[in-house]
Amino acid sequence: MTESLLLFPDPPPPELVRALDLSGYNWKAVSSGRPPEGRWLGAVIAVDDNPEDTFGFCRMLNRQAPDIPVLLLISGTHLDELDMRDDLYTDFCLTPFHQRELEARLIHLVRWSGTARHPELIKYGPLVLNLETYQASVSDRPLDLTYMEYELLKFLAGSPGKVFTRETLLNRVWGYDYFGGARTVDVHVRRLRAKLGEEHAGLITTVRSVGYRFGLSRWEQ
Repeated sequence: MTESLLLFPDPPPPELVRALDLSGYNWKAVSSGRPPEGRWLGAVIAVDDNPEDTFGFCRMLNRQAPDIPVLLLISGTHLDELDMRDDLYTDFCLTPFHQRELEARLIHLVRWSGTARHPELIKYGPLVLNLETYQASVSDRPLDLTYMEYELLKFLAGSPGKVFTRETLLNRVWGYDYFGGARTVDVHVRRLRAKLGEEHAGLITTVRSVGYRFGLSRWEQ
């Protein structure tokens, strides 16, 4: 279980699972009892509608594995439950959380444990691409992309501001052996814009008579 996060409870909240998968963290959820043997990056514990069970698990973890740093996920309505329990957790994050805040707190937690890990990401404004898990999100909203849609977005976002012709995109994304025409690129760009949503569709710009550009050119920034 090297370089994994321990989650409680089991099953963990779906939004936490999505966030951790997008950020590239390995994890294992447990329901109760002694934590599994192994080296852990830290523990992420969600305080639900039964705080006593949650803090009971924190106390057990504190006794059995005192070196594991603990991040509590807690709603504003349960904040008073933290009184006099400072010894049971390392940090806390309010729910519902934002992806970037959770990522920042996890980096802090992992650094505390001395085993920091940084997933390989492409970030541009509201867009985040995880190159390890092939996941993407915009404004913390997961994007449901096909393999080629992801590959095209990754290629464009990897060189923001640079204009690529349709022929270049066909060669670099689909490969030199692909016999499809330029319309293939247009169709995938149209689908990407639809999935990015009206607010973020402009991240991919059409350059008339040339091709496409992702993001702003250096003259527009």
